[in-house]
Amino acid sequence: MDNFMNWIYLAIAAGVISLSVALYLYFWVVKQDPGTERAQEVASWIKEGSKAYLVKLYRALGLLALLIGVIIAIVFSIQPETAGGGAVTLHFKEGLTMSLAFVAGAISSAISGYLGMRVAVEANVRTATAANFSLSRAFKLSFNAGAVLGLAMVGMAVIGMSVILLWTGTAEAVLGFSFGASMLALLAKAGGGIYTKTADIAADLVGKVEVGIPEDDPRNPAVVADNVGDNVGDVAGMGADIFDSYVASAVAVMLLGASMGLGQIEHIKYTVVPLILCMLGIFASLIGVSLVRVKEGQKPGPALNRGTVVTCIIFAIFLFIFVRLTDINPGIFWAALTGLVTGVIIGFTSDYFTNDMRKPVKETARVSTSGSAITIITGFSYGLISIVPSVIGVAAATLISYYAAEYFGMS
Repeated sequence: MDNFMNWIYLAIAAGVISLSVALYLYFWVVKQDPGTERAQEVASWIKEGSKAYLVKLYRALGLLALLIGVIIAIVFSIQPETAGGGAVTLHFKEGLTMSLAFVAGAISSAISGYLGMRVAVEANVRTATAANFSLSRAFKLSFNAGAVLGLAMVGMAVIGMSVILLWTGTAEAVLGFSFGASMLALLAKAGGGIYTKTADIAADLVGKVEVGIPEDDPRNPAVVADNVGDNVGDVAGMGADIFDSYVASAVAVMLLGASMGLGQIEHIKYTVVPLILCMLGIFASLIGVSLVRVKEGQKPGPALNRGTVVTCIIFAIFLFIFVRLTDINPGIFWAALTGLVTGVIIGFTSDYFTNDMRKPVKETARVSTSGSAITIITGFSYGLISIVPSVIGVAAATLISYYAAEYFGMS
């Protein structure tokens, strides 16, 4: 048991490394050329608007998180003595633990969203400036900026879950961390989405319909609001949403591991395994990020696909070594490998049906000369066909994972 508890410290170390690399990439992005004074002026409007929105949003969500945290503390402190109800006992420690975990999850989700917005507003103008010189330079800058959000989000999630598990010793407490992340992600994503779509429609109506100026022209104030919405909704809101999904999936596996009908040592082992998988994923991702390169004249799509495949292969190798060095169920490796393969298949399927160099997009563009009706029918038909490989892949992965490691493998 102690051996597997020590893995938690390694997971925390991996989270710290992930955050450190994210900060390094952030400062690297900031050091790049921000462009002309006019470009910096427009970028400053977007930056100020994004900050103002997030301050307003997080202030309201912070008060809501504190209120819900107090309610959770009260509810989880009152527990019936028997399953049928009757007399109740007060367990203030359990209630306080769940409440603090909830607040920690909300704060971590907010920080993830803020970091994403922060690097986005810095990278936007610098990527546009770099694109004036070369595609490879612009791709490197934008890719590193995107890696900041991914690595920071994963690092904070792993650190948060690991610390709470070490502090409480139970997977149930980590559930509060997931609740907090879900609450903030839901409201941040919804609020940012409503804001950005409202600003987008307003910018189009005023600019193109009433005034007649081009789309995304900085002379239209609504365009600035539209770009602010893209940052707070599609970056900050999406960052919080991804953080929530990542934490929720890991916590679900931890709860399944804790509820398996095994001895105490096995409970600890299979509760910690999800954190170990997250740790291995961090190391594999760090290697994969460093290998994504685009030469001048090449398209970025193949480089991104290559990075995904290489990262999955490295993760599979790390997991295989871990399974061989420990006494956990080998079926976990095959279940994880099935998930990796399915994810890659879904990614390549999406790329095939949306890539302008592939048949579906070319065919849809060709038939568009015949009218809007046939264009809609063709595009809708390709959309229906595109989900078939994903559905088959998920169904097959579910069956294989179940036979490999039962419910734990499916998760």
